[in-house]
Amino acid sequence: MQFDKEFDASGLACPMPIVKTKKSLGGMASGQVLRVVATDPGSVCDMAAFAEETGNTLLESTTEHSKYVFFLRKA
Repeated sequence: MQFDKEFDASGLACPMPIVKTKKSLGGMASGQVLRVVATDPGSVCDMAAFAEETGNTLLESTTEHSKYVFFLRKA
C-alpha cells in the first residue's frame, strides 16, 4: 500500500504509539496515509479505537516480521 509518511513506534509501550501517531497525523494533510509500525501487542486494539474516536480511517492492520503495521488515512 502506498503511504505519504511513516512512523516507527517499535519499542514504545502504551500509550506512546498512539500519542506519537496523533502527533504524526497532525502534520499531515487530509487524505494522506500514515504507515505506523509498532511492537506493542496492545496497539492493535488501541489503533482501531484511536481511528474510530478521531475520525481517521484505519485502512489496514497487519503483521510483518513480528511487528504490527497500520495504515491510517487522515480525516
